[in-house]
Amino acid sequence: MRLILWIFCVVVLSGCLGMPASVKPVSGFELKNYLGKWYEVARLDHSFERGLSQVTAEYRMRDDGGVAVVNRGYSRETNEWQEAEGRAYFVNGPTEAYLKVSFFGPFYGSYVVFALDRDHYSYAFVSGPNNDYLWLLARTPSVEPAVMEKFLQMSQARGFDINRLIDVRALP
Repeated sequence: MRLILWIFCVVVLSGCLGMPASVKPVSGFELKNYLGKWYEVARLDHSFERGLSQVTAEYRMRDDGGVAVVNRGYSRETNEWQEAEGRAYFVNGPTEAYLKVSFFGPFYGSYVVFALDRDHYSYAFVSGPNNDYLWLLARTPSVEPAVMEKFLQMSQARGFDINRLIDVRALP
């Protein structure tokens, strides 16, 4: 049931392309370095992820040139893994980290990488279409304190309410 709700919420957001005025996508983006598994370290809470821990996102190439997306998280409430599969495509071209993502039909929402470890692609700061959507993703389930501090500073400077952030590592 939670998966259905998750997909429904994504659909509601799907008409939401664009990004907060204070957010600019990373340029010089290299998709081949971004592909693979990412762990959600922190996020703003949403009904489609509420109560989920051990959240991961996995990205791989699709035959049509897009990106396959698999989001997965554990619900302690139901003692089950929840999973949603989607697809993503670049909005302005493959070197700008601004994608549109769909988990259902023709409806898309924004996925904007606004900060990234360019050397190792070990962390990414991601926004949705407005300041209600924010994620810190990393290649490992936790990050160095300096990365977390950078995430908090950059997010607050861009108008995100960092007081509402959930540290996914602290979830049961």
